[in-house]
Amino acid sequence: MVNPTITAWHEIARSGDIARLDELLADDAVFHSPVVHRPQAGRELVRMYLAAAFEVFLDDSFRYVREVVDGNDAVLEFQTEIDGIEVNGVDMIRWNDAGHIVDFKVMIRPLKAIEVVHRRMAERLQGAR
Repeated sequence: MVNPTITAWHEIARSGDIARLDELLADDAVFHSPVVHRPQAGRELVRMYLAAAFEVFLDDSFRYVREVVDGNDAVLEFQTEIDGIEVNGVDMIRWNDAGHIVDFKVMIRPLKAIEVVHRRMAERLQGAR
């Protein structure tokens, strides 16, 4: 069964159209970063983190390789290469009954990948604040 929220997420990720995140994120959305201790709450902060992630992750090497959807939850496994480092991770996404994302968690492996993602995300986010 095709899920409209995940379909919209894939379209946004493919296009890199961060403006469309506003239609997909709930006002009280929360983002869990693999490198930031505290969850980032609220549509604007989540949008800022996802926009930075688009810049860091989305290139020709990025691809989702596995997807599990159950009810209002999805786990999307991805692979990409950043600065010559192979990155493997998952996006864990939860949405409400209106189809708006309320929780977005990213987990990454291996350690070298976490280090490069941490550095690259910090560079992007410092410019966004």
